[in-house]
Amino acid sequence: MMQFLKQSARLAFATGVTVFSCVSGPAQAHFQELIPNTNVVDQKTGKDVHFDMIFTHPTDGGPTMEMAHPVQFGMQVNGEKTDLLDHLTRHDVNGKQAYQADVTVPRPAGYVFYLEPTPYYEPAEGKYIVQYTKTVIDAFGDGSNWDQMVGFPVEIEPLSRPYGLWAGNSFGGIVKHNGKPVPFAEIEVEFRNDGSITLPNDSFSTQIIKADANGTFSYTTPWAGWWVFAALIEDGTLPTPDGTTDVPVERGGVLWVKTNDPIRQGQ
Repeated sequence: MMQFLKQSARLAFATGVTVFSCVSGPAQAHFQELIPNTNVVDQKTGKDVHFDMIFTHPTDGGPTMEMAHPVQFGMQVNGEKTDLLDHLTRHDVNGKQAYQADVTVPRPAGYVFYLEPTPYYEPAEGKYIVQYTKTVIDAFGDGSNWDQMVGFPVEIEPLSRPYGLWAGNSFGGIVKHNGKPVPFAEIEVEFRNDGSITLPNDSFSTQIIKADANGTFSYTTPWAGWWVFAALIEDGTLPTPDGTTDVPVERGGVLWVKTNDPIRQGQ
């Protein structure tokens, strides 16, 4: 990952002081993937959902980073969490550790699947990266609870339903840190490239947008596929792997959504 030229802005909340990162220049960003084979379960798809979990650079198609065993993997329905760590199986990608899982969605409901990875130390940037990642699945047309929050330290609350989206739809959300909106938070946006998109130059790899004074943002997806929204906030420190010094922790609230092209008659 290229080193970033950072700016820091401090915002006082009742819960303390938050520092969020601003990125300038072309970015090749790390993103935790949590990709199901479908985000809408119905009679056609069946109840079984397959998840791929890779720590990588989605738009650039790599490189892939080593992913340690997650701290949390689970699903939430109507505010109730189910631990799914025992569903994880290791599945190496490009020689790097990654994970998969197969989960049965039992009944009509809105499901939030969430993943907390083990902190990843990035020596090039002198910091740890923790990306609290989630995606939403609707089962059998339930249509509810697509905006439920998991309770991560940094999290995006969707303002648009994060499934059933056409390519070209705008997706919006609120960036929250410890439950409070983050004014002017910066959000990185990337497309999970299947190799069909060629970038004009590196500046197209990661789209950078900012929230407004209420922590609210919106982005219009230009084509169909999986899109990731990541709000990154520096919060706390951890000792380096050799224990010699404490370094910042970049905590990301990450949300994956999928957009679709229309299926026209005759196709």
